[in-house]
Amino acid sequence: MNAPDFKPDPTLFPFESKWFESSVGRIHYIDEGSGTPIILFHGQPTWSFLYRKIVERLADGFRCIAPDYPGFGLSVRPAEYQYTPAEHATVIGELVDALELDGFLIMGQDWGGPIGLSIAGDRSEQVKGLVLGNTWFWPVSLSARIFSTIMSTGFMQHQIVEKNFFVEKIMPFAMKKKLTEDEFDHYRKAQPTPELRTGLGEFPRQLTRSESFLENLEKRVLSQLASKPTLLTWGMGDMAFRPRQYIPQLRMRMPQAEVVELRRAKHYIQEDAPDEIAGAIRGKFG
Repeated sequence: MNAPDFKPDPTLFPFESKWFESSVGRIHYIDEGSGTPIILFHGQPTWSFLYRKIVERLADGFRCIAPDYPGFGLSVRPAEYQYTPAEHATVIGELVDALELDGFLIMGQDWGGPIGLSIAGDRSEQVKGLVLGNTWFWPVSLSARIFSTIMSTGFMQHQIVEKNFFVEKIMPFAMKKKLTEDEFDHYRKAQPTPELRTGLGEFPRQLTRSESFLENLEKRVLSQLASKPTLLTWGMGDMAFRPRQYIPQLRMRMPQAEVVELRRAKHYIQEDAPDEIAGAIRGKFG
């Protein structure tokens, strides 16, 4: 089992690293602040560092918990792990149970939506509300299937795993804010070698390989979570999760959802619009 030998810069990530011994190995997370618990679920190719600015803005009124899935951030890379969203939900669900949270919120973006909602669905009586941004929880569209097929080719898998394609090419394109070199290094150094990037290569493939997981998840969300107070914080410049396509689909499934349009944000809303997101969370759940 491997994990990066990397310590975040405390001026950029001023939080205490915590560790949980899961069934597959050591999981990294942060647990900052006090008040209503909110669990923050990252997507591809990020880790808990993505939520640093939101944690700083919410920690005086919320208990902010941000885990790294196996294969991401500072968490373990288990030898026999398949890096599927179902596995991530099982492992991080162990952490949620160990923390004995009640009345908690979840926030999910990108793959963090399906993973967080799966965990919440299994613990629906403990869930206070949902925050979803630039995500989904049903079987993917044709365009996403095409993307998955392209990203699953040998050439693109080589680019993702060997060249760190998602960090080096996708992330700069998919956010409006220009990160400093030190900030970008925190995404690079959490996945520093090809051997530690297996999870990054698997997520695009799972768009189609996890169809049964997503079919089941949609049913569970509609039956167990659709009545929960829900906030949609949406990056309106996202070319992957286009607002005209995804917001109506979410509102059809969750008609009570409140929508906050993040006009100056693309896909990585946590980097582009932390003030607006934190303010919206405070306004709805504070």
